Amino acid sequence: MHLLRNTDRSRFEPAALSLFGPSGYPIETALQQDGFSITYLGKKLGLDIGTLGKLAGAIRALKPQVIHTHMGALRYALPALAFRGRDVLAVHTVHNLAQYELEDELRFVRPMHGFAFKHMRVVPVAIATSVRESIAHMYGVEAPLIPNGIPISHYWRSTETGRRWRTENRVGQNDIIFACVGRLNPQKNHRLLLNALARVVPKAPSIRCLIVGDGGLESELREQTAALSLEDRVSFLGMRSDIPEILAAADASVLSSDWEGNPLAVMEAMAAGKPIVATSVGGVPELVPEGAGLLVPPKDVEALAQAMYQLASDPGLRIRMGSAAFEYAQREFSAAMMTRRYESLYVAELEENAHSAARIATEKCDCHRAAKGG
Repeated sequence: MHLLRNTDRSRFEPAALSLFGPSGYPIETALQQDGFSITYLGKKLGLDIGTLGKLAGAIRALKPQVIHTHMGALRYALPALAFRGRDVLAVHTVHNLAQYELEDELRFVRPMHGFAFKHMRVVPVAIATSVRESIAHMYGVEAPLIPNGIPISHYWRSTETGRRWRTENRVGQNDIIFACVGRLNPQKNHRLLLNALARVVPKAPSIRCLIVGDGGLESELREQTAALSLEDRVSFLGMRSDIPEILAAADASVLSSDWEGNPLAVMEAMAAGKPIVATSVGGVPELVPEGAGLLVPPKDVEALAQAMYQLASDPGLRIRMGSAAFEYAQREFSAAMMTRRYESLYVAELEENAHSAARIATEKCDCHRAAKGG
């Protein structure tokens, strides 16, 4: 969405393809309000062979010069990419450490991606140094580095906005709120967060955690919350379109992941001026400079609990770290900067493809002349 919205429309004509059907998520509404046309392919859950033909047909209809895939879309685009001309660039953003990006489909998808990067002229893009290193280790290719970006100003809200959100959602004005934004899946390790919170509550009874996101682990996490007697300290908010308002109401952001790429949740919280408590995994240390948050080892419940308590018990520290986070986000997290980097990559790679095509044509011509002369 950020790429589409920030693309230079005087130079590029962006279009969006969704493997699935309309989901009603806020991202779709936002793009439609901005006048972007989205083509939905109606993919079924799991491997859907029929989507291969649909995507190939949609690509033929659009006739793009650049095909940019994300997440699991590359495997469905490969048949279309196999028959593209040299004047069509293919780019794939790797949004997580390479060894985890496709963890559910190791046997056949990873070799397909490796073949695409090495032999089909698909350019992988890393969103963090750790992701770039993982791509080199797993696939043996060097990937350009383009960190994620966000619309920074979108996430800043006034203190009054935060107070109003608390009132409307029956959250105490004096509660110390930690917001955790992320899918409810094993990667984010919410179980660790809940166990850490249970250790903090006796020392900081005003602490409260807002868990934003949905996923297959929700029922298990709710059961764990009840078992730890945290029902009045934890709220499961599901998918939300009011993330900036939730962050305005929060005192800090927490992320307990076992692995990460370049998590947008951390960037968004910093843009909102909130201090960070997070596990030091993947690209997180690249996002959170010293003084903007507290980083702890992954899977270390005691370290996470101590960091949360340190922030919960020190309002001055929260203010100082929140200010440092906001200032850093202003300098480093621009979605426009990210988009310019992608645009530069598109142009450079297209020019290189054109030069390669010209060299091949020249070599073929020289060979034909030599054969004819012989």
